[in-house]
Amino acid sequence: MDAVRVRLPAAGPWATVGEHLVERLSGAGPGVVEEMLAAGRIVGADGRPVAAGTPYEPGLFVWFHRELPEEVPVPFPLKVVHRDEHLVVVDKPHFLATTPRGAHVAETALARLRRELGLPELTAAHRLDRLTAGLVLFTVRPEERGAYQTLFRDRRVRKEYEAVAPHDPALDAPRTVRSRIVKERGVLTAREVPGEPNAVTLVRAVEHRADGLARYRLAPATGQTHQLRVHMNALGVPILGDPLYPVVTGPAPAGDFRRPLQLLARTLEFTDPVTGAEHRFRSGRDLAAWSSPGGWAGQ
Repeated sequence: MDAVRVRLPAAGPWATVGEHLVERLSGAGPGVVEEMLAAGRIVGADGRPVAAGTPYEPGLFVWFHRELPEEVPVPFPLKVVHRDEHLVVVDKPHFLATTPRGAHVAETALARLRRELGLPELTAAHRLDRLTAGLVLFTVRPEERGAYQTLFRDRRVRKEYEAVAPHDPALDAPRTVRSRIVKERGVLTAREVPGEPNAVTLVRAVEHRADGLARYRLAPATGQTHQLRVHMNALGVPILGDPLYPVVTGPAPAGDFRRPLQLLARTLEFTDPVTGAEHRFRSGRDLAAWSSPGGWAGQ
């Protein structure tokens, strides 16, 4: 995997590079960053090791490779929907992170694809939450990466999701939900706050059943963290299997894949910025709570 790049903030109370990195990378565990510095495994732009006592320099970049944690394999296949010389589009299972982050490094879609397809420069053009299944787009050529990432930044990709959640006959749907969502670093959940909306989602109720569940189509016009989960919860119909909304229940134990979040990135549509082709991709996955409700509820 690629080295991690860290940019030192423009201002702060740190006298040395080591002080800042120990604080910033505290999640690595006691003594880990100090050991990396002492072993010369954190380097500067010239490739030379950065000593712990190096005076703090605002804007300085340093690089290091993550320690590979012990990871429980995610026992679900990653399906390639489309591959050409520019793009790889995959149908990601629940529980598999898109790119390395925190405790998930080797067990990520990016790491798997680089290994399995022999594409060491493959890069994700956007991200899908680890708990969400569905379509993710990766770019093959580094020189074309920016063009595809800009599609998502400029909201020129049409995305539609499916979700299973409680049925509320009083819910006026279809409806467009607009709110301002903030996600603070270090806080598990995002929240709605007063102010100019920065999150917009079109919510449609597709069908419902006698067991009190409904299937919804969600079309986000923006891409705030946890946007769909926050908006569904705000409507009083939180998505099934959500460990954060409406109540934080904490992550499932490692290796427990029984009750996935019932959210699926169903379609991606866009005009290819490199070839000009019109693309429309569709996930072939099902949401278990809808396709086999007895099995899902009994897990």
